[in-house]
Amino acid sequence: MIYIITRTSISNAYPIFAQQGYENPREATGRIVCANCHLANKPVDIEVPQAVLPDTVFEAVVRIPYDTQLKQVLANGKKGGLNVGAVLILPEGFELAPTDRISPEIKEKMGNLSFQSYRPNQKNILVIGPVPGQKYSEITFPILSLDPATKKDIHFLKYPIYVGGNRGRGQIYPDGSKSNNTVYNATASGIVSKILRKEKGGYEITIADASDGRQVVDIIPPGPELLVSEGESIKLDQPLTSNPNVGGFGQGDAEIVLQDPFAAQTAAANAIRAVVDQGMQRAEVMIKGPGLGRDAALRAIRRSGILLTFVLPSLLTKVFPSELSY
Repeated sequence: MIYIITRTSISNAYPIFAQQGYENPREATGRIVCANCHLANKPVDIEVPQAVLPDTVFEAVVRIPYDTQLKQVLANGKKGGLNVGAVLILPEGFELAPTDRISPEIKEKMGNLSFQSYRPNQKNILVIGPVPGQKYSEITFPILSLDPATKKDIHFLKYPIYVGGNRGRGQIYPDGSKSNNTVYNATASGIVSKILRKEKGGYEITIADASDGRQVVDIIPPGPELLVSEGESIKLDQPLTSNPNVGGFGQGDAEIVLQDPFAAQTAAANAIRAVVDQGMQRAEVMIKGPGLGRDAALRAIRRSGILLTFVLPSLLTKVFPSELSY
């Protein structure tokens, strides 16, 4: 008796395809579902402002690092460049920024990317990909923070942001079957009695079980390199091929503060008032993140008539209030 084991040979397991099988891309455990198809663990990085004001456009930059010289196995078994994809899970109320509110600087960083909501009713979850990794290993998402005018129960708090990013094709389909971008193992123990190279690539490997005489035929799709030869004795689950996968998936998170603009202005005014009350003619301000409260602080300082020294991450400049344009 002959048993034939076959597998499907095409896989498109990018974050955007998770839409087809999962209502929510983030499981209750915190695991992002892309990891179900992309088995190798790889890094991903996300950069967002420390804080943002309501109804404000800002950048969320996702970096998916990998060696761009690497080539992956394509669906037809040939080698080609890696694509990348990402899923960004924002706080509820945050969403993709409207085109007419995106600055030219952010548009330039975005390139020709087109983002989608995970579901029509889940605008806070964005997906992108597959796109060429050679060009888009760094992806800039234009995000609009939530607007208190449209969300009555708004809270000025610290919120989590979750990201998943992959490079390269997946190894497993959502239905559990393998792609051709993974290792293939023997489905029986015995002797490799025959190896047939198929016309369009791939192999049929016949394994004769010495214990009962049955024959099992494992079908290997084009792509993985064969590791066994005829006459070789093999064990169950022994690798028949190499693992051609050079990609992988990673997930991470960040935090962002939704800043109350009135609180920022009040804090800045109080700080300047304290400086003036102490008779100081000079102030030094450390501006972090996106500079929230900066405009309010400058307005307050301008009225105070004192000299301001800004201490920035890489720049030290002195600005007189009279030089500020408001």
